Amino acid sequence: MSKSSWMPRLFVAAFVVTSMFSASAQQSPTVRIRGTIESVDGNTLGIKTREGSDVKVRMTDNVAVFAVVKTSLAEIKEGSYIGVTGMPQPDGTQKAIAVHIFPENQRGAAEGFRPWDARANSTMTNATVAQTVEGTDGQNITVKYKDGEKKVVVPPDTPIVTFVASDKSEIKPGAKLIIFGAAKKEDGSLEANRVNVGRDGITPPM
Repeated sequence: MSKSSWMPRLFVAAFVVTSMFSASAQQSPTVRIRGTIESVDGNTLGIKTREGSDVKVRMTDNVAVFAVVKTSLAEIKEGSYIGVTGMPQPDGTQKAIAVHIFPENQRGAAEGFRPWDARANSTMTNATVAQTVEGTDGQNITVKYKDGEKKVVVPPDTPIVTFVASDKSEIKPGAKLIIFGAAKKEDGSLEANRVNVGRDGITPPM
């Protein structure tokens, strides 16, 4: 076989293999779920969503469970990695409606600024605190992320929470949760490898 005849075949074979790897690397679409746990059946959660619908979510065998616990504004310091659920203000700042402090081992998680669905027109900024000073309307915080920075006003009554690594003992009927990214499988079922549960009756505010 001449070189000119096998080269096109080699190219086609390489393209097919590359396409197969690309397809397998594609991730399932994800769904954000907020709601109340209504039932626990093995690894399957029955959840009444914030919107009032009933969904089933299967937890993976190695699911990571985090308790969402209250903390204070004093815990937000320069260098902290935080998530700010905010509302855009006319002057370009973000008014915080909730702040969550990431554990150090989650620094860099979902870094950046994006639309959010806590309420209409809300945003999420995951970033590092560059500066924090007391202001007339609350704490003024400047956060920086890889593509820019935001100035955030945190009113005194803003819920401040953090994540604490825990286990399935947190998962029980009546507890409030948020699943940031439940994977939607081809058969329509939902699967979660991380579940965030409000401890002591807390509703995750983000």
